[in-house]
Amino acid sequence: MNLFKKLVNKLTNQPEENDIQSLEKLGDSLKNADLDYKFAQLFTHSGGFFNYCADEAEALQTLNQIIKIEAISNIFCWDKDLQNFLNVVKSPYTSEMKGENDAAFITCEYLIAYDGRIMLSHNNILHYHSSRMPNKIIIMANVSQIVNNLNDAMGKIKRNGNIKNLTSISGGHSKLDPSSNTNTKLFLLLLED
Repeated sequence: MNLFKKLVNKLTNQPEENDIQSLEKLGDSLKNADLDYKFAQLFTHSGGFFNYCADEAEALQTLNQIIKIEAISNIFCWDKDLQNFLNVVKSPYTSEMKGENDAAFITCEYLIAYDGRIMLSHNNILHYHSSRMPNKIIIMANVSQIVNNLNDAMGKIKRNGNIKNLTSISGGHSKLDPSSNTNTKLFLLLLED
């Protein structure tokens, strides 16, 4: 790739061809792997922080470590079940997005093994656009939410109905609006069902 094209890609926050090819090669090499392993590999390869948690106690411990290490002081979290986790670790949160939120603690719809993306909807981020999310996002999900590809996720969404405003994020980048979240850190707490 010539120098001008690299510079334009950096300025527009587009992934370089080498990065895309590298992700595709990794995906091809994992085509026969278990879905959870494939997802974890591709998610971390794209810049995400993957944390497997055998149970809720381990998830609480991992959440607490992330909050301390990342110096998170105010979290956007509207989900009542997740708020219980934050109450246990004694971390302040707001149920509405505010400017002082330095992190979000949310759930997701599906984890897509094909490319390591995480699918979100209004059920997870309310009416907020993904570009308004804080620079640190902690997602809690279950192993049963891993699907092979986007078609599988969309099929399940159609069966469940009433899910709108779909977006996906991967590693540290939003797939819909990559220029808005250039420094996003994405943490996944994957719980065994």
